[in-house]
Amino acid sequence: MPTIALFVDVQNIYYTTRDTWKRPFNYRKFWDTVSAQGDIRVANAYAIDRGDEGQRRFQDALRHIGFTVRLKPYIQRADGSAKGDWDVGITIDVLEAASRVDRVILLSGDGDFDLLLDKIRLDHGVSTEVYGVPGLTAHSLIQSADTFHPITETLLQ
Repeated sequence: MPTIALFVDVQNIYYTTRDTWKRPFNYRKFWDTVSAQGDIRVANAYAIDRGDEGQRRFQDALRHIGFTVRLKPYIQRADGSAKGDWDVGITIDVLEAASRVDRVILLSGDGDFDLLLDKIRLDHGVSTEVYGVPGLTAHSLIQSADTFHPITETLLQ
């Protein structure tokens, strides 16, 4: 049975499914789909912590499913802009896990990860997969993945 590492860019998946379908992603259905295909060894979900009770319930639900939830504080700048980006953290964790699994699955539409997928495939020979919303997933990320799985209504609540 193949070994799998999952990495979820929660903010990206939240906004792309909301903007496209006005419905949230179904993490339980996703977990069930992937776990039927192999042994999930790593499952990280990366989110921004705003201290909101609804977010805490959502994060607890992810933990109950089997994800390790990694949180970074939400930073509101004096000029009104905000910061909360997990790209470097996701990259480091993917690089560390790639040598221990057969497949790396990334849920994100962020094109910044295209070079990462190319690197782990070349360095570790892992299969790379991306789940993203069609039209809101960077073309370069789709091209970098061995397999692109479009998030459609079948993976929504």
